[in-house]
Amino acid sequence: CGHATVGSFALLRALGKIGDGMHTAHTRAGTLRVEVAGGTVWMDMAPPKLLQTLPQDALGELYAAYGLTESDRPAELPVEIISTGLADIMMPVRDRETLLRAVQDETAVTALSRRFDVTGVHMFCLGDGCVCCSNFAPLYDIPEECATGTSNGALTYYLYRRGLVRPGEETLFMQGEHMHRPSHIRSRLHIAPDGAVTVRIGGQAVMSLAGHMDI
Repeated sequence: CGHATVGSFALLRALGKIGDGMHTAHTRAGTLRVEVAGGTVWMDMAPPKLLQTLPQDALGELYAAYGLTESDRPAELPVEIISTGLADIMMPVRDRETLLRAVQDETAVTALSRRFDVTGVHMFCLGDGCVCCSNFAPLYDIPEECATGTSNGALTYYLYRRGLVRPGEETLFMQGEHMHRPSHIRSRLHIAPDGAVTVRIGGQAVMSLAGHMDI
C-alpha cells in the first residue's frame, strides 16, 4: 500500500525514529527501497507489469458501472490491467468533468474485480500539467480511496507505454477530488541499462490534530 507506506515513514521521521536517507521496507510485494528526503518520502514500486488488455465485450459493462458509456473513453487510450504490486484496471475517461460525474455501482464493480482478479479500478484523465484520477476498490470494502500509491505507479507505467511519460521526469497525480479529499502523488520512472523499468512514487504527510497521518 503505497500511501500508507509514505505515511508510515513520514511518521517515523516526525517521531525521530529514522532520519533522511535510504531505508528498506519488507513487504509481501517484495523488498522495497524507501528514500526520506526532508518532508518527502519516495518509495520503489514492485516491477511494473502489463497483465491484460480488457476484452472488448467487457468495456461497455465497465463504463456502465460508473454511469458512463464507451463514448466517454478517449479512443486512443485502451483499458488495461497493470500491476506494480497490486493489479488494477486503468480506466481512461475524456476529461475532468467526466471523472467527477462518475457514480459507481459497487455491486457491478465488485463483480468485475473478481472476474479479472484485480484490486479495483483506477479511473483517470489527462489534466493541465497533471493527471486527475479516482480509485475504487469495493471488492475490499473501499468504495473510493483518496490516495493510492500502487495504482498511480501502475498508471505511470501505462502512460509511459503510450509515450505520455518520459523517463526521469516527475509526474503529478491529483486524486481524491471526487470524494472532496484531494491528494497529490508524484512518480518517477527510470530505465536501467539492461532495459528494466522501475517506478517510484512520492508524497508528503502531516500529523493531524486527531493524531493520525493525512497524506
